[in-house]
Amino acid sequence: MEKRFATLVALTIFSNVAFASASLTLPRAIEILKSNNLEIKIAKLDQKIAKKDVATAAGNHYGKIDLTENIAVSNDAGNVFGFKITSREATYRDFGFSEYQAKQQQIAQSGGDKTKIDTSAEQAAVAAQNDDKYDALNYPDDRMFYQTQIEWQLPIFTGYKISSYVDIMNAMSHMKSLEKRKTISEKVYELKKSFYNMALLKSSIKNLNIILDNINKLENTTKMMINVGYAKKVDLLEVRAKKGKVERLLMDMHLNERLLYHYLSFLLNQKVTSIVVPTNSTVPLPRINGKMIIENNIDIKRAETGLKVRKGMLNVAKSTNYPMVGLDVKWQTADDDFADSLTQAGGDGSYTIGARMTWNLYNGGIDQASIEKSKIELLKTQTQVQLARKGIGLMVAKIKTEIRSEDEKIISLEKELELANEIYHNYEGRYKEKLVSMSDVIIKQSEQIQKILELQVVKNRRNERVFALEKLANGEK
Repeated sequence: MEKRFATLVALTIFSNVAFASASLTLPRAIEILKSNNLEIKIAKLDQKIAKKDVATAAGNHYGKIDLTENIAVSNDAGNVFGFKITSREATYRDFGFSEYQAKQQQIAQSGGDKTKIDTSAEQAAVAAQNDDKYDALNYPDDRMFYQTQIEWQLPIFTGYKISSYVDIMNAMSHMKSLEKRKTISEKVYELKKSFYNMALLKSSIKNLNIILDNINKLENTTKMMINVGYAKKVDLLEVRAKKGKVERLLMDMHLNERLLYHYLSFLLNQKVTSIVVPTNSTVPLPRINGKMIIENNIDIKRAETGLKVRKGMLNVAKSTNYPMVGLDVKWQTADDDFADSLTQAGGDGSYTIGARMTWNLYNGGIDQASIEKSKIELLKTQTQVQLARKGIGLMVAKIKTEIRSEDEKIISLEKELELANEIYHNYEGRYKEKLVSMSDVIIKQSEQIQKILELQVVKNRRNERVFALEKLANGEK
């Protein structure tokens, strides 16, 4: 058993190490994101909660059934007599008739009257006019009371209030579904952006390393020229100063690279140490038009779903104009013994069936004011939907214009970088021939570095705009 456990632990550690060391591709990262990201998990749970709200609202159609178990003990005359009536166990004795008969018999015996005691209904009439108090009725012994009661309350007609609430909850459930899709879209957007930012960083690091190699060669060349008297020490200091600046830039980029890995680990909710960056650091423009974006945009769909919610709320407000009708069915058993109260060995159960209708005819115009308010809010939401459509359309046009502008800048900067590289190499050769100073070479190299950084910034900005366009379309390409 111990060997088997040790083998399992070793395999687990090996698989974790192997997984951590494997480079993560963008498609695989998107799969992990959808299953592991904490914000997406929360959005999924919110959607499940909303579905339960729908079930809760729909359950009102079927009313409710309550089981009530009452247990009491009392020697109060009213309670004891009521307990017996409810248990169907009341007798004449409870009214004191046995005491009355005893007194009548005593009177008859003392008076020598041999007439039979009247025990007919006339006796009850006489007893009712009798002012004597009887202990059986006024001072009863205490009595236990066990009552089992089942009651079903069912709404028959509620002025469409329940069905309107169900419609509202369905719309809210759909809203949570859209919010989940929006969260997924936003996280995919951030993930793609991070992958392409990493590609730009690695491309810039590669170019700066080439420049650093050139500076190292220039440093060696300058040392040789100083040894033969063709260069001065200040030339070497200039080269080393430029070398230090490039090394600082490289260090900053490596730190940004580490920060990106931390952010990717946060997005995927697991350790990420290596990724496969896109071969092209420039994101291709998706084949989508403005009409497709407006039709598929989640924010617009959310606004349209909000419109359904407002319509449902208007119907709820209108329900006050209708009567409310409900059914009430009740069945109960009672006894002074708990077991008998359940099995009814000591008596029969009883039932009550009734219906109730309530109709608010006037409440100072409050209901009508609520209806008018709901109508205005519905009109406001309709206007907001129109505004959302026009706003998305304007945003699409703006982003596309910005992408075209960035594309032109990238083409121009790539040509400028190519020229800066050629000029630097030309000045490096001319410096060896003593035709230009080291300061001239350093200046041209600074221009070369500046173009590399400018190109990185523009490409990054262009990628962000493309991802923003995809985000508006809520695509995950």
